[in-house]
Amino acid sequence: MARQVDFATSIPAGDRVGLALGGGGARGLAHIAVLEAFDELGIKPSVIAGTSIGAILGWAYASGLPARALRHELLGRLRDKRGVVARIFEARVGRFVHLVSGRGNPMSVDAEVLLRLLLPPDLVPNFEDLPIPLAVVATDFHSRCEVVYRSGPILPAVAGSSAIPGLVRPVVHDGRVLVDGGAINPLPFDQVEDNSDIIIAVDATRGANGAAKPVPDSWEAMFGALQILQGAVVQTKVARRAPDALIRPDVNDFRVLDFFKAGAILRAAEPTKEEVKRMLEKLLTP
Repeated sequence: MARQVDFATSIPAGDRVGLALGGGGARGLAHIAVLEAFDELGIKPSVIAGTSIGAILGWAYASGLPARALRHELLGRLRDKRGVVARIFEARVGRFVHLVSGRGNPMSVDAEVLLRLLLPPDLVPNFEDLPIPLAVVATDFHSRCEVVYRSGPILPAVAGSSAIPGLVRPVVHDGRVLVDGGAINPLPFDQVEDNSDIIIAVDATRGANGAAKPVPDSWEAMFGALQILQGAVVQTKVARRAPDALIRPDVNDFRVLDFFKAGAILRAAEPTKEEVKRMLEKLLTP
């Protein structure tokens, strides 16, 4: 299935480029190729908004970590499968007794602990100190509403945005119980409007084409259903008001938890980089 880049019919004049990085689990690693296109053109986003994996990568990039270094860092860490699994178990808060008691998921992890273990230690800790402004989208579980963080500590906001139901324990932060931002705003391009003349949105939630596939197991079906839901939300948002460019890397055949296929995901996303560079040059040419 060919990669897809959609352009709006009219492009606003200006040079402030807002960037929205959506969810998608491991497929969202394709965001790195888009960030590399920005770096290679020497373009700095005026603001970044991120949900879930987009919030994680957006935090690293907004902290000043170049996209190429981010690629190298993540590939290096994910290459050590035993080390990653050990870190996941270190972050585990569920207990095997939960399997028979029905009072929790035995494999549930603490997102804040896991992010500390997996991410570079020198990321900027507070929103106010970031070189690039960042908005992180999470979902308030009890109020059933979107929460957008732009100030205060970044780690709990990103952890809440990444708290995938069924896998990651909800995060308590700022008096709220937070779960995956993708539940309510999987592609938060509306959160960069006030500081942008041109809005670029990167969507990795699209599913594979309709070709026959094996019947998914219950684990894959659960996370696949979340992606279907998020894709439907994105389509509704885009139909109502599209960003200036909607980028959809060709990573549709990867699953939400295919993080150990990071190298293959980035190779599949590589052609998108040149498309994004051409698109940015076109949008920013008077």
